[in-house]
Amino acid sequence: MTSTFTVINPATAQPIREIARADVAQTDAAIARAVTAQRSWASLPPVARADALRAFARVVEAHVEELAQLEVLNSGHPIGSARWEASHVAQVLNFYAGAPERLSGQQIPVAGGLDVTFHEPYGVVGIIVPWNFPMTIASWGFAPALAAGNAVVLKPAELTPLTAIRLGELALEAGLPPGLFTVITGSGSVVGQRFVSHPDVRKVVFTGSTSVGTDVAAGCARELKPVTLELGGKSANIVFADADLEKAAAAAPGAVFDNAGQDCCARSRILVERKVYDRFLELLEPAVRAWRVGDPADEGTEMGPLISASHRSTVAGFLDGANVAFRGSAPEGDGFWFAPTVVLAEPEDRIAREEVFGPVVAVLPFDDEADAIRLANDTAYGLAGSIWTENLGRAVRVARGVKSGVLSVNSHSSVRYWTPFGGMKASGLGRELGPDAAEHFTETKNVFFATD
Repeated sequence: MTSTFTVINPATAQPIREIARADVAQTDAAIARAVTAQRSWASLPPVARADALRAFARVVEAHVEELAQLEVLNSGHPIGSARWEASHVAQVLNFYAGAPERLSGQQIPVAGGLDVTFHEPYGVVGIIVPWNFPMTIASWGFAPALAAGNAVVLKPAELTPLTAIRLGELALEAGLPPGLFTVITGSGSVVGQRFVSHPDVRKVVFTGSTSVGTDVAAGCARELKPVTLELGGKSANIVFADADLEKAAAAAPGAVFDNAGQDCCARSRILVERKVYDRFLELLEPAVRAWRVGDPADEGTEMGPLISASHRSTVAGFLDGANVAFRGSAPEGDGFWFAPTVVLAEPEDRIAREEVFGPVVAVLPFDDEADAIRLANDTAYGLAGSIWTENLGRAVRVARGVKSGVLSVNSHSSVRYWTPFGGMKASGLGRELGPDAAEHFTETKNVFFATD
């Protein structure tokens, strides 16, 4: 008898449906089908793979509202955000549909012959997706991997599998060959671990916690298997005295409370130059109190619930002994609700150093540029961050000094599918998105033709 797990609506705490939990044998069978499908897929002319990905994108575009409603139900994302996420999947597919015809190698001048390189697909790629952005993060892996000629076996998080399952169905509706893009549901300790250990899975992509990512990397190292890791974050939002304070304060809630703070790019530390620290907090408070938390199906909602009761308890634990400055509001009753919270912190406080992954932000003062850079880097993580200043020279200096993979000046933008994304330090290995992502799903083969 097949084991199952229950998917819960986080806004109501009510069950949605039972989902099959795959075992090792079922995982191995999916990988075997992927091996067969990949051989045929890789042999297609590049234009045929490009056309297939564009067809997949068109089918996703036709189902944006359906996918968005599923994400509202399963993940508690506000409907406006969920529509953006579903549309983003189609855009990522369209973008990487241009990659098959552009994965050209090089002709390298050598003595005595001709030397050329080829970008060869790995074969089967295993992708492990987290629960916070189930659709978008899945597409960052499967679109460039497929474009490069690989097959994909994708494991969604147990908490949020519904949109991934539907994307797998839509891939077949679009005409992708059976076995080429397989969504398999189950636990990380079984399905995810099998991706790591199975010899026919030649690359693993993992997004999730740093602790689990470290285990995935260690397992892949034992198999000499390449891995891309996008892990945690404790990103700094640095506000200098010469910044447009009104604009910086108005933008700050969206940078940390979007998706209820369940975002590795969340600017969960606001570093404010001491001379404007009090004024910034005065401007921040009404912006936080105005942040609209409620029914994710409501068009006006800006923030939904946390993903689970256990995660809500984890987030609440960070407030034990914390100096809470002010909070917004959240619904009461059923659902995993949590009010947006602003904490005044010291650099050594747990809340200023560890990833909360919830709608909680720590505010700390700094004295000058050097102090801002020091505080921004005073964390194990290095994923994202923002710098608010009207001084271009300062923006350049601080951006070069902060150890983060993605930074924005006078903005909180982190993700564009046409620019690279990824972290430094404990925030991960490798890069996703951008013009080179498909190449990262290939190995370079060098061939020398002797002519003498």
